[in-house]
Formats: sequence, structure tokens, C-alpha cells
Amino acid sequence: MSTTVEQAAVFPVTHRPGLPFPDVPRFQGWIRPTRIEGDIFDLEVVQGSVPRELNGRFYTMAADTQFSPRLGDDVFFNGDGMIRMFTIADGHVDYRSRYVMTEKLRAERSARRALFGAYRNPFTDDPSVAGVNRGNANTAFVFSGGKLLTLKEDARPVAVDPVTLETQGEWAFNGKLTSKTFTAHPKIDQRTGEMFFFGYEAKGLATRDIAYYVAGRDGQITHEVWLQAPYVGFMHDFVVSDDYVIFTVFPATADLDRLKAGGQHWRWDPKCDTYLGVMPRRGTAANVRWFTGPPRWAYHFFNSSNDGTTITIDACVGEAISAPCFYPDTYGSPIDPPKTVTRITRWTLDYNNPDAGFQEHILDNNYADYPSVDPRKQTARHRVGFAAIVHPHDGELDLDSSDSNLRAMGLNAVIRYDFVENRVVSRFVPGRQSSIQEPLFIPRGPDAPEGDGWLIMLVDRWNTMLNDLVIVDTADLGAGPVATVSLPMRLPTGVHTLWLDNAELTKASR
Repeated sequence: MSTTVEQAAVFPVTHRPGLPFPDVPRFQGWIRPTRIEGDIFDLEVVQGSVPRELNGRFYTMAADTQFSPRLGDDVFFNGDGMIRMFTIADGHVDYRSRYVMTEKLRAERSARRALFGAYRNPFTDDPSVAGVNRGNANTAFVFSGGKLLTLKEDARPVAVDPVTLETQGEWAFNGKLTSKTFTAHPKIDQRTGEMFFFGYEAKGLATRDIAYYVAGRDGQITHEVWLQAPYVGFMHDFVVSDDYVIFTVFPATADLDRLKAGGQHWRWDPKCDTYLGVMPRRGTAANVRWFTGPPRWAYHFFNSSNDGTTITIDACVGEAISAPCFYPDTYGSPIDPPKTVTRITRWTLDYNNPDAGFQEHILDNNYADYPSVDPRKQTARHRVGFAAIVHPHDGELDLDSSDSNLRAMGLNAVIRYDFVENRVVSRFVPGRQSSIQEPLFIPRGPDAPEGDGWLIMLVDRWNTMLNDLVIVDTADLGAGPVATVSLPMRLPTGVHTLWLDNAELTKASR
């Protein structure tokens, strides 16, 4: 019988060498860890050909747990960061994977066992690691100021070499980063080269503090603002428009007393409102205006734009938390599965009228996540968006499951969405018994029209439990892959991705 997170502060935990992973859903199927660090030279291109115009590196991040969990079970988001890198050049693809060697992972490797307990709860850790940085750098990447940074929102970034993947250590922007945390989703305005980012719980566990920053093209911080959220709520992503930054506070709440008792970091609280905090890009805390609305949930956003003081935000939004298996209801009530479905949704608001709250319009009824826009349109007005969806024809993947983790495994198609015509333009479906990891858009060239290029993604083949790396031309997603690259092993379900063009890397190295 596994020890639950709630029991962790009461029942002792014992270990033995080589402790196997528990036989529970968290460590089965596509989310079972592989813990493989290695290199494969010249992967097989089994269909089509890799476009010669693609020359760069495609990075994907996975939460690949190194050691059997200290508490007998765990959540997906608590795994150790594993970088999977595909080097693409002249039609060839090489592969490399390495762990991000965080302080947490180094301590556990030294002990040869798990020392850290529940997700974002240091009160469940082994006493020997009290005060050790428990960030596991397992969520996303950003490339800024010539540095490749790996991100997890409960800690500061960890820099890695973009070619060798060797861990270089925590990056605090030459001592200018005063927040203890750093978002998993910074935004870059390619017109100016500026990066916008924030940290929540910025002064420590279960604090209401938000720290907001702007960094220049050289990676140096040029603007800093501290403010307080209405409550300690979930803030995985945020958006930036031409003139404004929008912080999103959703009603999954943290409570210090609950954490001290060994409980979960997050619990869904439907009695709390959703808050959007809006301020000018280079404003101050005095300029923040809070807009309220009913309980909502969004992991990820497409983008935001503004026309004067009228702000538009596009996201994948649900009426309730989309991971109730990880973040249960505060009051012990079951969460209605249909409410957890995240759909392409538009919010609008007027910065000058916070009393009116924000208005909501559902644009498409597909279950959707991993939204993105052309990176050249980030923080500006966009027309084209891409998202992974649950394509309804494939019931073999148990898409109606109330377990949102399993439903996420059912993301089995990608759509191109037109936000002017408000319709799905085309879609790519990789086939039955297949699901996809986060798709990434790569422009065909610096002067290509918006949305013209390729989507690259890992496809999970359920009949073989192996992956393909698939490249699709965005001119017609329905035409299928222009290239399919076969992998001889299973790559566990990943989180987020990044593309770095060789020209960008070369420029940065100079």
C-alpha cells in the first residue's frame, strides 16, 4: 500500500537500494520514467525527407523521475528535468538526452535514493536536505541573452549548454534576479528582443508576492516591479500585449498550514474568483488594475493584443481545474469532468474599466491545450494559432476518462486556427493508436507570412510504445507528414519544447 502525500508527515518512509517504482498509474505507460541519458547518431527517416531549410535544434523537456518516490507515489509534475535534443541539419537528425543536474538531483544521486517528498512541499523532505534547492527544472526552456535556460516555476532558472546539454548552474541574471521563483512561460517580443517574465510566491512558499521583470536583448534586467496577488493562486502562464502585461490568478490555492501538515501544495477552491491583474509593460504596482470573473482554469495562452485600452486574450480555458487527480477540491467535493475541458476561448477587457471585469467568448468546442502562435507575433496582434486537441474519432484512447492525465494523453491531433474567421482551417491527425506531445511551430524563414512553416512534434505510437518525430507543413496540415523520423525507444510524455535555429546559436556564440 503506497503512502499518500497527506500521510507523509505522520508515517515514516523507509528505503532500500534499487527500490522499484510503484505499480500505480503515475508510473505506467507513457509516463513511466526511462531515465536514459544517451546519444543516437543519424536517426532513421522512415517516410519522406527532412526539409533542408531546417537547421537547428529541437528541444523537448520531460519530467523523468530518477528515483522511486520517497512517499510511495507522486505526481507527474514532480519528476526530474530531462532534456531531449534533436539536432537537425542537411536532412539528418541526431539525438541526445541529458538530465538537468540540479542541486536536488545531485543530492539524490549522491544518496542513491529519493530525498525530496511531495510536489512543492519541503515539509515532506528528508531532514538531511533541509534548505537545499528542490527545483527540478522540468517544465520549459527559454533562450535569452545567449543562454539556454531550463525552467520550473517554483525555482530560478538553470542554465545548460545548448549543444552539449551540460548543466552550467542556477542563473540569477548576474545577481539582479531578486525573486526566488521564475515563470515557466516568459514572453519574448522579437521586434525589440525584450523578454518579459515574473515569479509568483516570489518571497517563498505560499506568499502572495509577484515579482515582474523586463530584460533587454542582452539578457540584462532593465525593469522590476513587486506587487501582491489577491490570494496565493495558480499562475503557470501569463500574457503580454503591445502595451500591457496581464497576470492571471486562478482558484487553485496554496495554504502554509496545509503544507506543514504534509498536504498538497494546490487545491481547487471554486469559491474564489479568477483575477486578471493588468498594468502597462513598464508600469509600477500602483498601475495594476484587477479584473474579476467566475472560477476558471487555463494552463496556457495563445497570446494577447490591445487596441488602445481594449485588451484581447486568447487561451485554452475550462470552468474547473483540469488536473483534479493532482489538485483535488478544497472541500472534498468531486470535480465535474465536463467542466475540466479546456476550450479555445477569448477574453476581452478595458483597462480603464476594471469594475466591468472581463468578458468571455468560447470560440471552439474542441478539448484543446498547448496553444501557440507564430513567435514573430508574440506580444502583438496575431491571426494564426496552433493547438493540440482531442480528435473525437479515436475512442480507443479512453478520451472520455475523468482522469485528466489520461485525457491529456489523448491529445491526438493538431489544428491550425484562424482568429479572424474564428474557425479551424486544417488539422493533422497522426493515426489511430497515436497521440502527440507538444507541437512546435517553426517559421519557413524570417520573411515568411504569419503561420507559414512547419510543425514539429513527437508522436506516441500506442501499439509499439515507441515514438516518431514528425514534421508537418503548415500550408496543409491534412496532407500529413513531410517527414517521419523513427526512434528506437520510448520517450516519456514531455512538457514543453523549444526550437533554436543554428544561425541564432552562432550569433549568440559570437
